[in-house]
Amino acid sequence: MKVTPLTLICLLLGVASTQAFAQNSVTKKTPTSKFYVADVKGFAEVNTGTKIEDLTEKSVFDAEGTIIETKADSTNAVVMSNGAGIYFAPDTRLAVKRFAQEPFSPNRTDLDSEPSVSQTRNVLARGAVGICTGKLVAGSSMVYDTLNTSLNILSQSVQKIAIQSTDEGTTVTLFEGALTLRGDNMAGGEPLKPGQQALVRSRGVGQPPIITIRPIPSEMREGLEDMVNGACQARRKVYFDTVERQNTVEGTTSELKAVTVNPVNPTEVGPIVSPARP
Repeated sequence: MKVTPLTLICLLLGVASTQAFAQNSVTKKTPTSKFYVADVKGFAEVNTGTKIEDLTEKSVFDAEGTIIETKADSTNAVVMSNGAGIYFAPDTRLAVKRFAQEPFSPNRTDLDSEPSVSQTRNVLARGAVGICTGKLVAGSSMVYDTLNTSLNILSQSVQKIAIQSTDEGTTVTLFEGALTLRGDNMAGGEPLKPGQQALVRSRGVGQPPIITIRPIPSEMREGLEDMVNGACQARRKVYFDTVERQNTVEGTTSELKAVTVNPVNPTEVGPIVSPARP
């Protein structure tokens, strides 16, 4: 059997996934990337690789190597230390396979842009997420993998995206930003424009996926907008800053700290308007 990148992703999501992430968490040194829990409704948990903990509002975790999961009838929203907000629909499982961030200057003033170059690779095993970011800086990368596709979210742009992953396929909805869809044995990527939705279906192992692109269906728009707006509201609740450590750890003299801001008035986050919307 030919081993392709997406085949490896499928294996990652198998029974060995927890062990793999546990090994990563043991070997990684002084993590610089974190996430902040902005909202929890119902029950959600995080697997850090060494233990499983309930998510509680305003808690902070090292990000790389974790698995975040919401249970049925539950939602949550987190903010990564690069300023990206992620809203989790019920019964969603997301693995933070890689999240590395370069150091950034303390007391920064531009909270609408990413604070420094970051490299993100997340695996959405099941469920749905809304993603909302500030402007990504040049050199950053953000990739979301599902069972049958890989989303390369392009840098230097604000991103507002919804991703749904099921056994039948992946649905990607782009409200704002730019991304490219890739799959096994594809000659190139399939671009997606704001106001469009892509349906991705698998042809089988080693075969390029079937990608159908269409305008965002009106009957789906409101629910998808709610997810993305949930992510945007979350990222307005907190920002990360650099503070000096009390004790030097492995040569590191500073660390990231989550700084909460005034609660967001939901009416301040208006509806998403895309070019395809009348």
